[in-house]
Amino acid sequence: MKNILLLVHDDEGQESRLQAALDLTRALGGHLSCIDVAVLPMVVGDLYGGAGTAMLLADERAREGQNKAKLEARLAREDVSWDWIDFTGSLVEGVLEAASLADLIVLNRKLDSFPYPDMHDAASRILMHARRPVVAVPETLTCFKLDRAVIAWDGQAACIATMQACVPILALAKEVEIFTVRDGGGKIEPAEAAEYLSRHGIHASVRIIDDGLDAADHLITEECVRLNADYVVMGAYSRGRLMEAFGGVTKRMLANSKLPLILGH
Repeated sequence: MKNILLLVHDDEGQESRLQAALDLTRALGGHLSCIDVAVLPMVVGDLYGGAGTAMLLADERAREGQNKAKLEARLAREDVSWDWIDFTGSLVEGVLEAASLADLIVLNRKLDSFPYPDMHDAASRILMHARRPVVAVPETLTCFKLDRAVIAWDGQAACIATMQACVPILALAKEVEIFTVRDGGGKIEPAEAAEYLSRHGIHASVRIIDDGLDAADHLITEECVRLNADYVVMGAYSRGRLMEAFGGVTKRMLANSKLPLILGH
């Protein structure tokens, strides 16, 4: 896990994304690729034959040009290797086009203070199509701590693949817990996941609870508070008890989590 892809765009979540990407790149001894997206404007009923759209796009490109100059100067002072890609289009298209050789994609889970662009929708769509783990951070993040991890375990394929992909990150943790709600639906038991991790030198604890009433995202959040976790690893849009059919838990975690999420589909 050496190739970190960062979405760059001049919005309220950029600083948290950048800080998370820098912290992860340093910790993993990796390389940071910045995909800077100038978002095509959506104009309804342009009365000037496309002139309005062209002017808005020119403004967007000018803002992103200033943003690029500022961030390139900052990156030149950071102790990471990096490169830069410019793209004009949608956030989702830009990230997906650049993601082929990425090991990890850094986005926001949602923008709460100013909900444009729609990072919740972008993160959901990129998760569904990129086939790479996505780090979705809150816009308030100032430092990506790696000491304590919770793996929200449902024993399904998405969760298994995400845990396997995240072994290099989990290996940096001082404490890893595999947390599951017993429902009998998982293909792989949490004890087997712990045994798998142990072969990578990661000695994870297992916590299993029986709770058929509370929402899974509430249970995950409570467990993270109890453990004082730094981040959550979870499969996305699968059908186990912890994730729920049709992505209900994934969507609510993206909407509300105060911790960084590492998700895979």
